[in-house]
Amino acid sequence: MSVNILDFALFCIGCIAERLKLNQTEVYDRLNKSGILQDYIVKGYDVLHTFDSEYLADDIVDYMKEKGVA
Repeated sequence: MSVNILDFALFCIGCIAERLKLNQTEVYDRLNKSGILQDYIVKGYDVLHTFDSEYLADDIVDYMKEKGVA
């Protein structure tokens, strides 16, 4: 994994933690266990990193809700 993708994943975790009022460790655990971290955030980096933080947080939180982990 490149440094850019790692930085982006950490940025996403921070945005989601703030949105859901959870600590970053809890958000990481939920994203990792559900597969969202690797299968959506990391794999979708090329497209996702072009979105602003609000849209990104909304998008990922909606996906977390679909997966039952939000």
